[in-house]
Amino acid sequence: MRDLVKRMERALGEENKVTLETLNTFGTVLKDNGQYEEAIKIFERCLVGQMKVLGEDHKDTLDMLNKMGAAYYGLMNYEKALKYFERALNGGEKTMGKNHLETLTTVINIANVYTMGMRNYGNAEELYEAQLGKDHQRTKMCAMNFRICLERNSNSERLTALISSYPWLTNE
Repeated sequence: MRDLVKRMERALGEENKVTLETLNTFGTVLKDNGQYEEAIKIFERCLVGQMKVLGEDHKDTLDMLNKMGAAYYGLMNYEKALKYFERALNGGEKTMGKNHLETLTTVINIANVYTMGMRNYGNAEELYEAQLGKDHQRTKMCAMNFRICLERNSNSERLTALISSYPWLTNE
């Protein structure tokens, strides 16, 4: 695949849409195989080209920002992952709207960083609730995780407040 990318860059140029799609595919294969550092290098090249050719708020550029975030998440570099996911969220909200499926997917990516990576259930809950609403399944899942965290930390005051916001937590 590396050879194919090199040939395409020579023949079509680094900023050709087909070349950028090939870089995207190559980086995705690397990421999916756990080769996060190599994937990030490829994604960075692709992102630079996409921003020039498509613009920073184009759907494909926003998707690349999500892929960069996912690669950094794979490296457990949660701060960088958040940086890329938040850039994708800002662009997605601006161009597609807050309730668009791809925007909501980015919200879930950010909440996953808070939940799984940083164990910051409060931020994840706020994010889920703000974007998805109190009755959305992802919000409920995060609230349940937050309840478990508060119980383990014996934080009864915050647990009481959480249950008053989500009375169904007592039935789970």
